[in-house]
Parts: sequence; C-alpha cells; structure tokens
Amino acid sequence: MALVACSGGATDDATGAATDASSGAASASSFTPVIDRDFPDPDVLATDDGYFLYATNDSTRNVQVARSADLVEWEVLDDDALPELPDWVIPGKTWAPEVTEVAPGEFVMYATTTNFSPTLQCLAVATADSPEGPFTVQGDGMLVCPEEEGGAIDAATFRDDDGSLHLLWKNDGNCCGLDTWLQTAPLSADGLSLTGPPVRLLKQDLAWEGDLIEAPTVVKRDGAYHLFYSANSYGDETYAVGHATAAALMGPWTKDPEPLLSTEATDGALVGPGGQDVVTDASGDDVFVFHAWDPDFLARQVYTLPLTWVGGVPRVETDRVP
Repeated sequence: MALVACSGGATDDATGAATDASSGAASASSFTPVIDRDFPDPDVLATDDGYFLYATNDSTRNVQVARSADLVEWEVLDDDALPELPDWVIPGKTWAPEVTEVAPGEFVMYATTTNFSPTLQCLAVATADSPEGPFTVQGDGMLVCPEEEGGAIDAATFRDDDGSLHLLWKNDGNCCGLDTWLQTAPLSADGLSLTGPPVRLLKQDLAWEGDLIEAPTVVKRDGAYHLFYSANSYGDETYAVGHATAAALMGPWTKDPEPLLSTEATDGALVGPGGQDVVTDASGDDVFVFHAWDPDFLARQVYTLPLTWVGGVPRVETDRVP
C-alpha cells in the first residue's frame, strides 16, 4: 500500500539475539532490515529460481521487485514489474502487489490501482511468463471494484489442499466511513476471474485495530486455517499484525485478542510492523516477512523473522535470527 490513509504493510528482520531482560523483547539494535529502503507491503514468491519480493510503487516504478537466493541477501531490480498501466487506471497509486504462479511459467499479479470511474482503489489483474515481469494488465476493467463498499485493496491468494485457488482482499471502507471486511472468493484456474461470490470473513472489532483491518494472509498448518492481517493506522506506531484461526476458509474465524506483532510488544524496536507475508524456506521453515518504519518515518523497510508453531499457535520469533 502506498502512503495514503487506506494502506499499510511492513517487514522486520532480526540479526541479533540481544533482549531486554525485563520484557524479553529484542532490542532495537538487534533488528536489521533485509531491504533498507522504502519497500512497503512486501509479497514473497518462492520459485525454482529463488525468491522474488514485490512491493508498492516508488517514484519511478509501479511495482518494485527484488530477488534473493536465501531470503537474507536481496537485490532490488532496476526494472518495473508492471511498467504499463491501461487508460482506465489513474497512475501514481499502485499498491500491495500479490503474485502467484498458477501453472509452470504462468504468473498472475493482483495489484491495487486507482480506477478512473468510479474513482476508487480497486484490484487489477496482470500476467507474465517470468516472475520478474514485465506483467501486462488483462481485461478492460478491474477484477474487483465494489463501489458500494469503497473499493478493494490488498489482494492475496491462497491455494487449498484440493488445489482450488482463492483471492482475498479488503474492501476499502475506511476511505468513506464504512466497515473494512476481509473477504474471499474462488478464482478460475488461470487466476483471471472470480468463479463465485465474495464471502466476508472478518472486520475491525477490537480496540487495538482502530478503524480498519487489511492485508490478509492465509496459510494452512496441521489442518487449521490461519489468517494474519494488519490493522490500525499504517502511518504510525499503532499499526500491528493480528491473527485468527478457523476450521474452514469460509470460517467462522476466531481472532486472538491481542496483536501477534506490534510496536509495543517489541519495546519500540519495530515501529508499525505490518503488510505481512509468510513464505516457507528451503529447509521447510516458515519465515514472516513484513515492513516497519525507520526511526524518522521516512521509509517502510523490509524485515524477516522466523515464524514458529507451538501447539498450533504461531509465534514470530523476535528474539533470534532466522
């Protein structure tokens, strides 16, 4: 998501194990970003050729992209992964891209872009034959653009055990005084169309979430569905990551009462963490990827931390390196 009221996202990485003796939280000096520039709303794609990380627009690119062999050392590529926008898109606000490989050598991107009419942030779909792109927008309009709900942002995909592919997003209700629902709908095999109506999963209803929840990420572990999401104001220290569980993708979902990852929980070492993604590394371990603000609130930098599971409960390991 870009630097506007309807966006969010963050990543964090620990490179040391120094901890506060009283709280157990890692000290600020123990966290080093894996990408130390503005690279918000990271989405990670694992491929046979390594890992690719996609991020919200900068001043010259609609979609930023970086490449890594190990999730530790990253090369930010010069090219724009989505260099051309159609004439029904207003340029300048291309946020929170999500890329999935729907078939070998077939990649689909879902990007938050600004629709001309209605003038709302909505979801466009684009394709490419390589993870670096260039991706080309498909169709003559947005894939998801519910005007009555304020538009749609923060796409994510989830492939279930039966092979079915699903799209998740947030209706951008906080742009216009509406609730913000995390929603899902099934996708066609090629990823280019919805094959069923959207289902609402969760909305903001906890005090720490403020006026919104966004940035859904779903994974399945040991038969249970886990939904990670970001909430509150992306532009300050209240932004944080929440977690919910369900026995089925369509719910019902049960939220944890407190954030999984927050500024407060890290004693200010990570400021406004959010925009998260989960990727499994070559060893089979889960890695939590997110952005967090630099101390001057000039850039949302990318971090990675180990994500572990104890009795089916996720824990972001802020006290040790990946």
